[in-house]
Amino acid sequence: MRRWFRRQEKDQETSLEERQAPPEDGPAESPQAQGEASRGPEAAATEAEEDAVLEGALERRKGLLQRFKERLSRTRDTLAGGLNRLFAGRQEVDAALLEELEELLITADLGVETSLSLIQALQEKLRRRELGDLEQLKQALKAGMVALLQGPPPRAMESRPWVVLLVGVNGVGKTTTIAKLAHQARGRGLSPLLVAADTFRAAAVEQLEIWGERVGAPVIKQKSGADPAAVVFDGLGAALARGADVVYVDTAGRLHTKVNLMEELKKIHRTAAKKIPGSPHEVLLVLDATTGQNALSQARLFHEAVEVTGIVLTKMDGTAKGGMALAVAQETGIPIRYLGVGEAMDDLRPFEAEAFVEAILG
Repeated sequence: MRRWFRRQEKDQETSLEERQAPPEDGPAESPQAQGEASRGPEAAATEAEEDAVLEGALERRKGLLQRFKERLSRTRDTLAGGLNRLFAGRQEVDAALLEELEELLITADLGVETSLSLIQALQEKLRRRELGDLEQLKQALKAGMVALLQGPPPRAMESRPWVVLLVGVNGVGKTTTIAKLAHQARGRGLSPLLVAADTFRAAAVEQLEIWGERVGAPVIKQKSGADPAAVVFDGLGAALARGADVVYVDTAGRLHTKVNLMEELKKIHRTAAKKIPGSPHEVLLVLDATTGQNALSQARLFHEAVEVTGIVLTKMDGTAKGGMALAVAQETGIPIRYLGVGEAMDDLRPFEAEAFVEAILG
């Protein structure tokens, strides 16, 4: 490139044809080299900046994945550590090994049905002589887990406001999950609005207000004990009036009256649909991963009531039985959308099946 500029200075008075001709003592410059020269230093600087941005993004992703693995260390110790101990001293895959592997999966809270499904697939591969060594077994197990966890992609936000109803029993982390979702929405340039429809739990409204202030999202509320459906009706009206992009609705996990919780949630669902046809567009069920198999019964009950569209698994960093994520996905058919792996705002991660399996199996 410097040679090209020197030639320009030296041959200013030559014709255009002469300047374009290759030097007699060397080969002609390639079209790529001529293109690079013609772009000039500004284009080169822009490319360098783009490369730096891309490299920075890749480094941040590597850092997030490493942090993700660290937060799932207890589950990885159970599964990956268990596999290492199981494989120690073995040279080949046989039926006895698969039987011991099934026990390991059950102890990691995958559940009997899910563990059996994975083992049966491995047994079929063994019969077809496709598991020649332990590494092939591990890779086949990973592939089976990924297949169980992969679900349909989340719906695109096709309307404004996009209404998301969050449900779940008390103590699973619904309110903090809403705050993290609102934080992510603001990071994407969206305008979130929060609706405090948990009017029965003491201090629930105040807690949501505090989180709303922290993330910069307005909170629509009524007095304690108010009809939750009425709060949702007012909240969606406010979202329409203010031009909010996305609405997150907090709901009760237990009622202090004789009204059945599921019936109350159904009422909220109907009210939202009347105010904004087609809403709620998403119903996210928040489950505490530390409860293990108990989360399955919760998932079934809530899904029957309000047609859950996605699951958020919280407190994954505090349990050695994160394998229940596979049980939930397998036995309910509801896709996992997010994993909570800590208290920080960025610790609510969109669920990626491959990354999750890699984190727990190594």
